[in-house]
Amino acid sequence: MTHWPYTKGLHDLGNGCFAWLVPDGSWGYSNAGLIVDGEETLLVDTLFDLRSTREMLDRMRRQVPAAQNIGTLVNTHANGDHTFGNQLVTGARIVATAKCRDEMLERPPEFFRTLFGNWQNMGPAGAFMHEVMGSRFDFSDVVAAPPTTTFDGTLSLNVGDKRVELIEVGPAHTPGDLLVHVPEDRTVFTGDIMFVKGHPIVWAGPISNWIAACDRILSWDVETIVPGHGAITDKNGVRQLKHYLEYVHAEARLRYDAGMSDEEAANDIAMDQFRDWGEPERLVVNVDAAYREFEGQGRQPDPPRLFGLMAKAYFGRKTCPACAGHGQAHSH
Repeated sequence: MTHWPYTKGLHDLGNGCFAWLVPDGSWGYSNAGLIVDGEETLLVDTLFDLRSTREMLDRMRRQVPAAQNIGTLVNTHANGDHTFGNQLVTGARIVATAKCRDEMLERPPEFFRTLFGNWQNMGPAGAFMHEVMGSRFDFSDVVAAPPTTTFDGTLSLNVGDKRVELIEVGPAHTPGDLLVHVPEDRTVFTGDIMFVKGHPIVWAGPISNWIAACDRILSWDVETIVPGHGAITDKNGVRQLKHYLEYVHAEARLRYDAGMSDEEAANDIAMDQFRDWGEPERLVVNVDAAYREFEGQGRQPDPPRLFGLMAKAYFGRKTCPACAGHGQAHSH
């Protein structure tokens, strides 16, 4: 595999595929993609606010003349760090899964603007959300721009003479995740089905669906994999993430059967092999997703509670550097 530098900006992957990378890939710092053939273009995702999306689009238009008129925008899932810049891609049809569109309509930018604006009244969870997202981005001028074309299952598009396959793999990270596969270029843009050197976060689950999505990518003849967060990778990166998911799922099962709470389990699971992965506070969300799967009763995630647990882990880790990488939620 070609080693792609993990630097901010537009990276030419060859044959009309490009990746926009935003280090360090932590909360809100997401990647996007551009697929070009002749005069036709497809953009994979926008960014978390208009400033960062405008910077990306300006650079793309300077370096890739066809990007002056983006005909299609694909949203890989509903999260704002992949959709909140949609309004700037004027004239494009916006394509996503039906479940992605539903989630975007349920939680429009106004919801998050109110949420982040009220962070001081939300205790540790609010302080955590403000520190890792709210203080980094400006949502004041974001307006809803939901998908105009939706599908379930698979959808095949053409960008010039290039075939692009959209494959629904959610619910996993979110209810409506999809992959953007460019078979002839052996390239896939994964959205948040792939995190590289960062803990993923299983908001929807089940984890077994996410593992199946990893297997789907591994079954393809692909060489270049552009994740939603982190550096460009190859199948080894997919195998590492799959191993993480399988490990957390199995370790959570042992502790669920032993009667531990999700928080107790997250504090107890040894994460030494993932010590250099960012955002370890997400482990408790992933354990909760596993527990919901084990319960089998359709319990939905409780974001306020989970953000509170992540805040406890995050601020505890900051006061105890020795705990970093272990998912520990205590301070000394």
